[in-house]
Amino acid sequence: MTICTIEDLRIKAQKRVPRMFYDYADSGSWTESTYRENSSDFQKIKLRQRIAVDMTDRSTALPMIGQQTTMPVALAPTGLTGMQHPDGEIKAALAAEKFGVPFTLSTMSICSIEDVAANTTEPFWFQMYVMKDKVFAENLINRAKAAGCSALVLTLDLQIIGQRHKDVRNGLSTNPLLTLKGWGQILTRPAWCLSMLSTRRHSFGNIVGHAEGVSDVNSLFSWTAEQFDPALNWSDVQWIKARWGGKLILKGILDVEDAKLAVQAGADAIIVSNHGGRQLDGAPSTISQLGAIVDAVGDQIEVHMDGGIRSGQDVLKAIALGAKGTYIGRPFLYGLGAMGEKGVTTALEIIHKELDLTMAFCGERQLSNINRSHLLPGTF
Repeated sequence: MTICTIEDLRIKAQKRVPRMFYDYADSGSWTESTYRENSSDFQKIKLRQRIAVDMTDRSTALPMIGQQTTMPVALAPTGLTGMQHPDGEIKAALAAEKFGVPFTLSTMSICSIEDVAANTTEPFWFQMYVMKDKVFAENLINRAKAAGCSALVLTLDLQIIGQRHKDVRNGLSTNPLLTLKGWGQILTRPAWCLSMLSTRRHSFGNIVGHAEGVSDVNSLFSWTAEQFDPALNWSDVQWIKARWGGKLILKGILDVEDAKLAVQAGADAIIVSNHGGRQLDGAPSTISQLGAIVDAVGDQIEVHMDGGIRSGQDVLKAIALGAKGTYIGRPFLYGLGAMGEKGVTTALEIIHKELDLTMAFCGERQLSNINRSHLLPGTF
């Protein structure tokens, strides 16, 4: 199969990765309407084609919170990345480093902060959830500092976990290794099984051995079920900002009023996000909310976005609406599941090529010049 698109990588990953882990990456909550609209709403936005302009010496470079990038596309924090492919977080971080884009490690990763730091040379970003166990939370911050992480991404839209029906049906809401269904799904993917024998990393590396009372997989599942803090509020953001002391990005903003509160909290950037359609089903797509949030706070804070990006054209549309950075989760996970580090690189190459060509067809050589004038009026 010749890989030309992110969809090609998705199909390849679906054939290789056990169903429970593939579905975990490729699902939304409840009816999945928000999950689908994150992508379909991009298609409603039309581009203005321009002709007879100089298309030489093009550049897609654009900094994100002061960090230079080959293109303003960061790898989003994703849980269980190391179950798509052995040592998945390390492989993805290496691909991002070589390509020149930021990598964001999730709290719920298989490879730990220390694992990724030991296997990379450039600083990466770390994503944090607010847990009830504040000692654990403070230790996470200290570990991210010690690893040289250059930004902290604080996720604010997971105080409680949305129900994803596929996870419930696949048994992923408990320990799947204790069920016949779980083993049945795993054993249908022999190549994946054999590859997993090459690594010792099979659990949540940032938690097991670091959180009080969590020493194995069974205690891990009960701990995580209890630890997401429903009492999370803006005072917690201030507490974390003070202890982190570095660049802070707030993830999960979908409303103008919350964007204004994020500015007041002193964040360096916000991510317009609905958690990939995995939390509030029926919430609007992120691309539909981006313009209004940029208009409200874009002159005070750097606005990024995630959700639904499947091509370089999607990236350009987000930049045209005022985003200073974008994030891809599922596209790089498809690549990782399909072909490991090489697949992540392929995903980045696909998006970069599409972004570069689309920018040229819109009559620009510098991505920094892209704005709403490059979109067809009435379509955004």
